[in-house]
Amino acid sequence: MPPAHKRDYYEILGVNRGAGEDELKKAYRRLAIQFHPDRNPGNKEAEERFKELNEAYQVLSDPERRAEYDRFGHAAFQGPQGPGGFGGFDFSQGFEEVFSDIFGDFFGTGRGRSRSRTRRGDDLRYDLEVEFEEAARGIEKVVKFQRLTQCEACNGTRARGGSSGASQCPNCRGSGQVRTQQGFFSISTTCGQCRGEGMIISDPCPKCQGQGRIRKHESLAVKIPPGVDNGSRLKLRGEGEAGYGGGPQGDLYVVIHVKEHPMFVRQDNDVIIEAPISFPQAAVGTEIEVPTLEGKVKLKIPPATQSGKILRLKGKGIVDLHGYGRGDQLIKIIVETPRSLTPRQRELLEEFAKLDGKAVNHPLSKGFVDKLKEMFG
Repeated sequence: MPPAHKRDYYEILGVNRGAGEDELKKAYRRLAIQFHPDRNPGNKEAEERFKELNEAYQVLSDPERRAEYDRFGHAAFQGPQGPGGFGGFDFSQGFEEVFSDIFGDFFGTGRGRSRSRTRRGDDLRYDLEVEFEEAARGIEKVVKFQRLTQCEACNGTRARGGSSGASQCPNCRGSGQVRTQQGFFSISTTCGQCRGEGMIISDPCPKCQGQGRIRKHESLAVKIPPGVDNGSRLKLRGEGEAGYGGGPQGDLYVVIHVKEHPMFVRQDNDVIIEAPISFPQAAVGTEIEVPTLEGKVKLKIPPATQSGKILRLKGKGIVDLHGYGRGDQLIKIIVETPRSLTPRQRELLEEFAKLDGKAVNHPLSKGFVDKLKEMFG
């Protein structure tokens, strides 16, 4: 069991249990400034309160630890057999890191680490437009773009001839930061002489002007897998911009934009089209040709087909991008009414109308009339 005097972490920070990340950070910032040892020299009570605040914030700002604390309270961190598996966690460690993350060494609590001279290259985005059929079947496309690549003259070292050519910055002594004291505040700023690098290139490479990277035009063949949809992202590892100072290369993200098709519409992995037929074809049945992603096929229209009827061609849709089979093609039948009639056509249709008086042939019409009678008598 935790000691009786150990206070609730939410109470320490003065927030409720539903507090979000921003609310926690604001509460911690306000109280940490108030009780920081630099503002309270020799005050043991303020020092203990400051440690208490750090302990509470370390737990509540970590989603996993916070969940364990909400479930088990302080018992989650008591000994190696604690329920949360955090047993033996030493809350006295890492105070400076937590405080520095929020205040940026405002009080001088950070360790003055120099900025790393190697950094990962930036990721790039390329928007690629493809035809509907290309997205469905898959295709290989060549994309052309610009990216920063490692300078061949200096091999990314930034120094002439690829030599090391780097010396420690005398202004910040390699830390990348300059610290100034203002009363009880210790303020760190980026070193203006080395721009936070901690090192100075005395003889920079003339080709890249000491940047270690140059911009080049690139052409890259990209395989578009079958089944990509509008907004699909393809990640090409290591095809982004070169890293800085020999750091790893970024990635290239190809974002797919599928053009609209004049006939096909995609719904998940199914392909939908509308096929118009005449009234006689719908009444007696017929056979029509319809387009698919693999060419034209014949489709049987059964007798008495109604407008809006959906017919299905199994396996004629789009391949699932993750390998879970293939969709179907759905054909929505539209019974088209002629816009004009010849005198003979009108005569025949009027004769048909006289003969077609049985309700069994028009169940929807009969149902409509029956409901109308129920409503108005």
